[in-house]
Amino acid sequence: MTTIADNLQRVRARLAKACAAAGRDPATVSLLAVSKTFDALAVAEAAAAGQRAFGENYIQEGVEKIQALRMAGWAALQWHCIGPIQSNKTRLVAEHFDWVQTIDRLKIAERLAAQRPAHLAPLQVCIQVNIDAAPSKAGVPATAALDLALAVVRLPQLRVRGLMCIPDQAPDFEAQLEVHMRAKRLFDYIRAQGAAGLEHFDTLSLGMTADLEAAIHAGSTMVRVGTGIFGSRARGSA
Repeated sequence: MTTIADNLQRVRARLAKACAAAGRDPATVSLLAVSKTFDALAVAEAAAAGQRAFGENYIQEGVEKIQALRMAGWAALQWHCIGPIQSNKTRLVAEHFDWVQTIDRLKIAERLAAQRPAHLAPLQVCIQVNIDAAPSKAGVPATAALDLALAVVRLPQLRVRGLMCIPDQAPDFEAQLEVHMRAKRLFDYIRAQGAAGLEHFDTLSLGMTADLEAAIHAGSTMVRVGTGIFGSRARGSA
C-alpha cells in the first residue's frame, strides 16, 4: 500500500526535478501539505516523514487538528489558513494559525490584527489575488493588490509576506505558465516598490498538485499540495 511518506518522497522528487528544469535551487521552494479533510493521524504520518508546514481550508476542522497534534507532541508544526475567513471565525484563526494566505479584505485583516494574542509572534499573511479575474473566485483584482498590502502593513501583529493565487485549471504547461507568470510579474512589481513595511515580502504561494511544475518555472516560492500527498479527498482538491 502506498503511504503518505511514499507520496511525500515522490512530491519532493517532482519539486526537485521541476527546480532543476527551471534552473532553480530546490531550497527556494517550500512545500505546503494541504491536509484539509484528513485527520490528525494523517498529518502526524506526514510530520513523521519530515513535513512541517500544513494548510487547512476549513477553520474549525483545522483548529481541532492543531490542538490534537500539539497535545500529541507535534508543537513545532507550522499551520497555514488557506481557506476563506468569515468575520465570526477570525478569532480562531488569530489564536491558532501561524499564517493566513487568504487576505482579500481589509476588514478581515483588521479583525485578525486586533484578535492576535500579544504573546504570539506576528501572524504571517499573504494577499490573495484573483490573478485570472475569474468571476466567482475569491481574491482582490491584481490592480488592487498593492493598495491592500500597503493598508495591511500598517496593522499591528500582522506581517505581510507575499501573494497567494489559485488560477483556474489550464489544459497544458504553456497555458499554466502564462497565468503563473502574471502572478510572478505582480509579485515582482510589489517587491520593487520598496515600500515601508514590505521588507518581508518574499513569498509567492502558487501551484498545486496538477500544476506545480509550471508554478515553479514561473517563480513560485511555495507550492500547496494535497492530493499528491494525502490522496483523493471527499471535499474539493488541491
